[in-house]
Amino acid sequence: MTLTEEQLDTFHRDGVLMLPGLFSGDEIAAIDARLPRLFAERCPENFREKSSDVVRTAMGLHLRDDFFARLVRDLRFVEPAKQILGDVDMYAQQVKVNAKQAFTGEQWQWHYDFATHHHEDGVPLPLALNLHIFLDEVNEFNGPLVFIPGSHRNGPAPTSLDTVTTSYPLWTVATDVVGPLVERGGLYCPKGPPGTALIFGDTMVHGSPANMSPWPRRIFSLILNPVSNHQTTMQRPDHQHHREFTPITPLGEPLLDEPSRQSPNSLARASGMARQ
Repeated sequence: MTLTEEQLDTFHRDGVLMLPGLFSGDEIAAIDARLPRLFAERCPENFREKSSDVVRTAMGLHLRDDFFARLVRDLRFVEPAKQILGDVDMYAQQVKVNAKQAFTGEQWQWHYDFATHHHEDGVPLPLALNLHIFLDEVNEFNGPLVFIPGSHRNGPAPTSLDTVTTSYPLWTVATDVVGPLVERGGLYCPKGPPGTALIFGDTMVHGSPANMSPWPRRIFSLILNPVSNHQTTMQRPDHQHHREFTPITPLGEPLLDEPSRQSPNSLARASGMARQ
């Protein structure tokens, strides 16, 4: 999949690009089929909401299920990333699903990803790309992502570490910084059906409100980072920033080939990844 010049211009201008219908209904169903088993695991990779026991973020998915190991190599991720970053080797820095349970899903504060990558992991430069797939219909009611277009243009904004608001420590952008950014760039809230994809950069300021609706909101997230820009400190666990810097090799066949059509449990058993 190749981005058009217009799409590349949009990405560089706004910092975020939406790609409707990039993944099919069958592909979303294959992802959905694997999540109940992975979410049910009591493991450090699953962060749970502060106010409840539901999963907020499930990490390290490509190390826990073969289908996700294939998904991170999909050409629809790899080719646009190479267009944006240049023909460089990239590794899977983080692989997760961010989930907002109906009625209880909590907010993500205003932030940008590079603040965490730099402060916590020692990533030198804000080059990583976040590639998303909507797994549910995302609407204005169920905790959608909200971006500040153009907030990447002047480099990283000031941040501070918030360890109190939610169960996930996050380097956040204060409201006195967000206000002027919004005055200049406005707000953008991508909405769409399952299969919609997003690409955004490492200094793009964004957040999302709590889910007060009766509809869940789950988003798959892959962060690709140039191998030459890999982390230099190892203070966070591997599932939060993966320490395998082998370059991603693009998948050479359709995502839904015969091995990937197996049931989630048989796939886990075959790969030796089923948890005891």
